[in-house]
Amino acid sequence: MRAWVILAALWAQPVLAQTPPAQPVGTDQEAGSAPAPEPVHDRAADRFYPAAQMAAAEHWMMQGEVPSRFQAYRLDLAEARIGKGADGYHLEGEAWTGNLHRLVLRVRAEGDWGQRLEQGEIQAAYAYALGPWWSLQAGVRRDVGVEAQRSHAMIGLEGLSPYRFDILALGFVSDKGVVSARVEASIDERLTRRIVLQPRAELVALAQDDRQARLGAGLSSIEAGLRIRYEITRKFAPYAGVNWGWSFGGTADYARMDGKPAAQRSFVLGVRSWY
Repeated sequence: MRAWVILAALWAQPVLAQTPPAQPVGTDQEAGSAPAPEPVHDRAADRFYPAAQMAAAEHWMMQGEVPSRFQAYRLDLAEARIGKGADGYHLEGEAWTGNLHRLVLRVRAEGDWGQRLEQGEIQAAYAYALGPWWSLQAGVRRDVGVEAQRSHAMIGLEGLSPYRFDILALGFVSDKGVVSARVEASIDERLTRRIVLQPRAELVALAQDDRQARLGAGLSSIEAGLRIRYEITRKFAPYAGVNWGWSFGGTADYARMDGKPAAQRSFVLGVRSWY
């Protein structure tokens, strides 16, 4: 009996192999001829920009029609500082235009309310992109205000370091021959979708004394701050925080002679915006 079963199976095998596969019910298309599904994008920018803007950007990218010039401005700090003694203000902002080659304009200002501008500066620089994260910059800086008014040649680097630190490192040579350097660093730590904590620090050093500007050689000052902002929109965010400043060496001596503290702390209230 087993022999008959085996022979029947062997006889039926070539017949089954020649049987064509059944076509899907209700379709006349050949296998593999259906159109591909629409691609699904998983881009973070889609959550923040209108579909029309994203479609235009995608068209530029796919067709190679990238605009030759972009523009932007950023107001990093626009704040009132409240501490012991006179209350004051502090402003820092930047605007640029270009692409791989950019023209950059920066402004800084600080002083006490109701008084003349104590310290201010205007920077104009040419920036060349070294890669997607860093740019080389060269230009001039002009100091304005009650303190020393002079001009500087300027060179430096700006970019995003590992671990997402925004870095601006600049070297200066004044028209009086004073060599100095400034390094600024900050990082945004997003606590929620709208609340951002930002630690930031600034270090200033000089190669020689600058009596007119009341700055000493070596490490001159360190400033550190901790700010928390609420992004009403990505382009507008009020913030509050605290800021510390320390003077060292000859700079601290000049501050004491002028009746100012070598270390100070202030609470800050301000707004950040960009476009």
